[in-house]
Amino acid sequence: MPESLFTDRDLRQMDAMGLAPEEAVRQVELFRNPPPHTRVLRPCQLGDGIQTVSPAEHGPLLERFDAAARRGRIGKFVPASGAATRMFKDLLAFLAAPADAEPPPAVRTCFDNLHRLAFRDDLAAALAKGGVRADEHRGVFACLLGEPGLSYAELPKGLLPFHLYPEGPRTPFEEHLVEAAAVARAEDGRCLLHFTVSPEHQAAFERRLDRVRPAYEERFGCRFDVSFSTQRHSTDTLAVDLENRPFRLTDGSLLFRPGGHGALLENLNALGKAGWDLVLLKNIDNVVPDARKPLVHLWKRALGGCLLTVRDKVFDYLNRLQSPDATVINEAAAFLKTELSRPLPESFASSDPEGQCRFLIGALDRPLRVCGVVRNQGEPGGGPFWVESPSGEISLQIVEISQIDSKDPGQQGALAASTHFNPVDIVCGLHDRHGRPYDLHRFVDPTTVFIAEKSHEGRALKALERPGLWNGAMAGWNTVFVEVPDATFAPVKTVLDLLRPEHQ
Repeated sequence: MPESLFTDRDLRQMDAMGLAPEEAVRQVELFRNPPPHTRVLRPCQLGDGIQTVSPAEHGPLLERFDAAARRGRIGKFVPASGAATRMFKDLLAFLAAPADAEPPPAVRTCFDNLHRLAFRDDLAAALAKGGVRADEHRGVFACLLGEPGLSYAELPKGLLPFHLYPEGPRTPFEEHLVEAAAVARAEDGRCLLHFTVSPEHQAAFERRLDRVRPAYEERFGCRFDVSFSTQRHSTDTLAVDLENRPFRLTDGSLLFRPGGHGALLENLNALGKAGWDLVLLKNIDNVVPDARKPLVHLWKRALGGCLLTVRDKVFDYLNRLQSPDATVINEAAAFLKTELSRPLPESFASSDPEGQCRFLIGALDRPLRVCGVVRNQGEPGGGPFWVESPSGEISLQIVEISQIDSKDPGQQGALAASTHFNPVDIVCGLHDRHGRPYDLHRFVDPTTVFIAEKSHEGRALKALERPGLWNGAMAGWNTVFVEVPDATFAPVKTVLDLLRPEHQ
């Protein structure tokens, strides 16, 4: 570690965070020598990296999944730290504009359709309490988003009313409880869920759980086992100035920033160590009302059945490779290539049986994920691609647009040809064939970081995001992509999304 890079005070600051100085040095080096863009070979398409599951195949897959659920092997992992600020960005921009500014189209659309939104009654009560005119744009949205009022702009997205039912509104947090009761309930009624939340919002989630738990447990005949965690400070990343020197605050201390959703790998890894094996991973805002849930639940169970089916084959090959013969090696190699979409290296054919066996065990003995993908509908975010690593290894990966070289026509052509999108509908297998948890850190591609220019108190800086949770953080996992119906994907990125038919 260069002695001039950090002071003794810096080292004490890192020690309090649980961050090793060597990791801080590594981050500075990433700023100074950014890794290359991800090299995509081509987008995954149906029959070329993306599989389909026919209705005739549903029965056995659902049976496998339901049997695992009854044994208490299924848990839901939901990243829920996102704030609602982005949902209301158009409304907030309008409130920040001069008082005589005309409301833009998005603001008018929201205002004209407030009666269709799940928080309409709460808003009406707040308007009446504050004596705010219900026909005045600025006053209504100020009451909705700020104090005095509902303060929705300060809430986590997971605690906003999304859907309206006869008994009242329901938040995304509650919709995930309902989904768990339908797909992840054990024989004894236990439903296992884990939410990652912001520290300042954890108490609000816990209060909401205490308020709704009795009614939902009685209605669904289940027992919710819900835990929460926050992003660990040891996963924060060091900021640098535009000359790639550690960014310092006015008091001389270092500035660390949250490392993005890839930092949640720590939380997922901790669940694996705590005994979680099969994990359903889904974003907090991708929920639908009850009338649309049966299709969502069916495909969640089907994806889980796919994972169990593939993983049983993986475990069988790993067991048989302990005493290999030519038949086992050839079968395992064909399985790796066809069902896990991992082409064999050119050197495989010329290796001796012992070397072939070593390669196959290393390629198979990894965490497994089955990812639902939907047809590309123009949503922002990543998609499924065939990727070649710097070492020449070819695999299936979820790749974000920011990972692809914007100046390379060939890479941009591959992006333009993509047909499917990643909705974050993933089933994860965290344990090996002996029931031991994998150390998920071993399977991260550390080069898939993201560097962006930001600012702090008016000063420019560079920020570093860790490899994304379902991108580089899972780069070393074995991956299966399965096409799922578009109707299973209903994200809410802005408040106007709640006006779409799938949320009404």
